Order: sequence, then C-alpha cells, then structure tokens
Amino acid sequence: MNKIGVIGAGVMGRGVAQNFAQYGYPVVLIDIDERALEQARDEIYTNARFQNLFQKSGHSVEPEAVLDRITFSADYGLLEDASFIVENVTENWEIKKDVHTKIDSICPDDCIVLVNTSCVSITKVAALTARPSHIIGVHFMNPVPMKHAVEVIRGYHTTESTIEQTKQLMESIGKESIVVNDYPGFVSNRLSHLLMNEAAFVVQDQVATPEEVDDIFKKCYAHKMGPLETADLIGLDTVVHSLDVLYESYQDSKFRCCPLLRKMVDAGLHGRKTGKGFYTYS
Repeated sequence: MNKIGVIGAGVMGRGVAQNFAQYGYPVVLIDIDERALEQARDEIYTNARFQNLFQKSGHSVEPEAVLDRITFSADYGLLEDASFIVENVTENWEIKKDVHTKIDSICPDDCIVLVNTSCVSITKVAALTARPSHIIGVHFMNPVPMKHAVEVIRGYHTTESTIEQTKQLMESIGKESIVVNDYPGFVSNRLSHLLMNEAAFVVQDQVATPEEVDDIFKKCYAHKMGPLETADLIGLDTVVHSLDVLYESYQDSKFRCCPLLRKMVDAGLHGRKTGKGFYTYS
C-alpha cells in the first residue's frame, strides 16, 4: 500500500497515524522530539485498545498490529518514497514554513501533501513549494479515528486530480470528504472558534460558569459537547494560536482573542493535555 508520512506527533498527528495504520497503511510518524514519539507510541496503543473495547461498530484492529505498521522517527529522509504526507505541526507560520520547505526537498515529485491545519491558508502554504498543484488542505477532527468526515480545502493551485486522489484516500480509511474553498479558517474553524471564544467571554464576564455554558449547548441544542469542553479537547493553546491567525488574516475584531483564554494559556492551563483547562482532568 502507499506509504503515508505523518509529520508532528502531537494529539492530531497521533490520531492520523493510528487511523491510517488501522486500515493497513505503512506509516512513518516524524517528530524532532524523541519524547513526543515515545508518548505517541504509548497513546496510540492505548487509544487503539480502548477503541476496540468501546466502539459498537467500525474498523477494529489489534493495537499491536497498529503499532507494527508505524515507524516512529525523527529522520525526514524516511519520507523520500512516501505517496502522501500529512502535516500536523503547530499553527506557527515559521515552523510550518520550515517543515514544508524540507518536505519539498525530500519527497517525490508526485507526492501529495495534505495540510492538516485549522486556519492557515492552503494557498499560502503552496506558495512555499515547487508543487503547488499537489498541496491540499485536509482538516481532520479530533479524535481522528472516531470521525467519519473531513473538511478538504481546495487551494488556488490544487488540481482536480489531487482532490480526487485525496478523496479516494480518505474513503479508504472510512471518511467522507467535504470539499470547500480556501480562506483562513475555512468553514469549521471560522465558525467554531468564534463560538469557543465568545463562550470564554461569557465565563470571563461571569454570566455563567463553564458547566452552565456547556450544559446549555448539550441539553438545549443537543450538541454532544459544549464549546468549552471542545476547547479543552483541542487545547486552549491551539485555540489561541488559531484565533491569532484568524485575526491577522481578516483584521476583524470579531476574532479578537478573549483575555481569559490567553491568561489560561500563559498559566499552562491548556486543557486535557495538561490536566486542567476550563475543567480538571485526572
């Protein structure tokens, strides 16, 4: 099967690597942080095990088999024969710039690069490369193995062939592709981050507690999660980064980050991954 390169062993990268491996793809998971790779190995095993235990239906594979299909490494050279790359690094333009420049110098000319970003313009990323027609946005949702659709973003130079190959790739791992056009934030985060940001303002202004805000969305609107639970799951640092990108891109005050969110990030309260955000996690 086509080799899949996954760059970034954070929450999203781990989920992406697990999802492809569960469907039989050989995966190379790249991160410059050896500790992140070790944590990724442990978490992928645990997540695959619990997914098998609790899901009522879906694609189940033994966690040992999932790990056997993933190579954990800091060596970008292992991507020289990859058919697809999924880039999941932080929403920091300088870091993304370095990563995509490196990808472009290593990967085959026909390799398709999937940019798993929540807000950064796909056209802006494509401008860094000699293969703009092969750059496409694929916004995976967390937790990746449990979601059945992705937001696919067509950049200015993205060809129909690249879109079709990407849709086929997503279908092969059980996901429907919803294709949209390229503007920062696309559809999902342009809307969801406004909601999470305003929910933080509601808490800051002492209109309601986090529990009350989320209960209204779950019990009145029948959402599975409230906006502040969602922010904790994504990571408050990631939410703040994304809001900053949206504000810079549109120069619109509606994307001004809530001071409470920024204060929580400065205090190290990033949500689930640090054990505390709007809620406390064991």
